Amino acid sequence: MNVFSWLNAQLLKMKWLWNLVELLVVKVFGLSMETRVGGSVHFFIYDTIKIFILLSVMIYIISYIQSYFPPERTKKIIGGIQGIKGNVLGALLGILTPFCSCSSIPIFVGFVSAGLPLGATFSFLISSPMIDLASLMLLMSFFGTKIATVYVAVGVVVAIIGGVLINRLKMEKYVESYVWGVENADIEPEEMTMKDRMEFSKDQVKDIVGRVWPYILIGVGIGAGIHNWVPESIIERILGQGNPFSVLIATFIGIPIYADIFGTIPIAEALIAKGVGIGTVISFMMGVTTLSLPSLIMLSKVVKPKLLGTFVVIVTIGIIIVGYGLNAFAFLLA
Repeated sequence: MNVFSWLNAQLLKMKWLWNLVELLVVKVFGLSMETRVGGSVHFFIYDTIKIFILLSVMIYIISYIQSYFPPERTKKIIGGIQGIKGNVLGALLGILTPFCSCSSIPIFVGFVSAGLPLGATFSFLISSPMIDLASLMLLMSFFGTKIATVYVAVGVVVAIIGGVLINRLKMEKYVESYVWGVENADIEPEEMTMKDRMEFSKDQVKDIVGRVWPYILIGVGIGAGIHNWVPESIIERILGQGNPFSVLIATFIGIPIYADIFGTIPIAEALIAKGVGIGTVISFMMGVTTLSLPSLIMLSKVVKPKLLGTFVVIVTIGIIIVGYGLNAFAFLLA
């Protein structure tokens, strides 16, 4: 256990980096860690470097795994499984795709046009931006194994149930007609060599980090501001456990924001430090990653208003239930 704790502290929590940044802030910048400015500078530098290191390493590893599951192969895997098994598989395959919600929509279109069950494709669409292996490692680094595991588990459950409900409602007719006519070349993917997979993984790191870095910096900046400048009493009044509407507020605050989970983690870290309930924080993160306004606008181009509204209602209700449920049983995660 001592070895595990040491590895967790040094590799995931990066205690060594915390100490280096503290040395930089105190010795080089001449700031005290006890002041708001010093605390904010340390929070920003430490969290930014930590997220980029973990993100780059995990995306490389996940992309290497993902190279074995190109969209063509994924279509065949999901297409051959019917019923709730298809929803489970769609949700689990979404974990292997480190995409934001907008990036997932073109793949969703490809799946629908290939004739895959609509419910399974929606399970994929929900889980892909909400949860992936990279976010699991980041969550473990910031919040510990229990909270990270619970986040992924409830995310998969929301994705499965959401897809099952959409499938039961028989809403295929509410997909825009042109989507069914999108050409889908069913080409067997070429087998990649180890070198090809390494190049693919490196390119994925460059592409994804290149797309998300502004949101990470914004998220870390907001987190530093909340952590060091916003009084705890204000956060407690708005999002604290004493406010019965805290989960609702967090969910609806998150929906208009466009970011991925990597940009929301520093904000979540600051909110938890201020005493906000874990369910409230997870509802905020899920609202941002799954129901961001830009992704809904993109989705509105491929599905009709009734299906879009059904998707939003189902996912929103699922997120809210998860939030209140986790707040009620937060003592199990202590």
